[in-house]
Amino acid sequence: MSAGTPQPADRRPLVAAFDVLLLDLDGVVYLGDEPVPAAVESLRQVREHGVGVQFVTNNARRTAGEVAERLCALGVDAAGEEVVTSAQGAAGLLAERYPAGSAVLVVGSSALVGEVRAAGMVPTDTAAERPVAVVQGYAPEIGWRQLAEATVAVRDGADWVATNLDTTLPSERGPLPGNGSLIAAVAAALDRRPDLVVGKPEPALFELAVRRCAARRPLVVGDRLDTDIEGANRAGLPSLAVLTGVTTPADLIAAPPAVRPTFVAADLAGLLAPRPEPAVDEDGVAVGGWQVRYPGGAAELTGTGSGSGTATEALTALCTAAWRTGLPVRAGDAPAAAMLSELGLGG
Repeated sequence: MSAGTPQPADRRPLVAAFDVLLLDLDGVVYLGDEPVPAAVESLRQVREHGVGVQFVTNNARRTAGEVAERLCALGVDAAGEEVVTSAQGAAGLLAERYPAGSAVLVVGSSALVGEVRAAGMVPTDTAAERPVAVVQGYAPEIGWRQLAEATVAVRDGADWVATNLDTTLPSERGPLPGNGSLIAAVAAALDRRPDLVVGKPEPALFELAVRRCAARRPLVVGDRLDTDIEGANRAGLPSLAVLTGVTTPADLIAAPPAVRPTFVAADLAGLLAPRPEPAVDEDGVAVGGWQVRYPGGAAELTGTGSGSGTATEALTALCTAAWRTGLPVRAGDAPAAAMLSELGLGG
């Protein structure tokens, strides 16, 4: 099949191939206190297709019930049993490793404290209690004193467990410091990294979500390549990367194999769109109304002449070509130049 002849689209929506979505939250469903555009309606339609939803978040700030309440307030149907948090994962790991009643120094939110207590541990906020472990998760109120107590406890022999290593959190004002940035402060003082990390890209949270809902064909949906998508790849699960959080089209095109998604879309509405399979041969790639060929040592995007193609089709073609060849991308005609500009890739 030539690169100029895309395969016919499967007219079913992408989501129809899966039985459960494993959805990230920050940058996918909401940004700060606002829902991401298209998220509320898209998730409503996903449920109408009979597809289940599990919200899988690295953020340990809230309990599962609080996360569900927040989602409902934003217009997204959710229940506590559909939420998997890194606080839950961290508490479960502590319960597996240490005897009930062990002291654990908690650096994080009241939600993390509650999960540690529910797991049979005794939360403390001081290194003087000689805790067996320090568990560190995100909370906006964390300050120098908490970080200092964690530093002393780890230096005195406590194991160091991080709920996640996300350096930033998406927000309506742009990326802000996340748990990974706070972890970095302690790591700099100790000149070492945490002993264990629970959250994505580790596969544990996805595995917990799959077990909880007995998913047979799950799809991971996220905005971060280094957590959501890498975690999906480590867990052996297909993934969809959306562009509503921290990842840009340029990030996707430059992504190394470990963090490449199965699918790409602008937002969650991509779950409901039919997906043509890229047609790939030695001459190039064709997807929908776009094709990429390889003249002059570049991956050159042009229209196919078969009608207007979407931005998602163009990005899918570019990613497929760039990942196969490593060539830089460029436009081969005026529509392609306009599309590259729309994607933030120049012209």
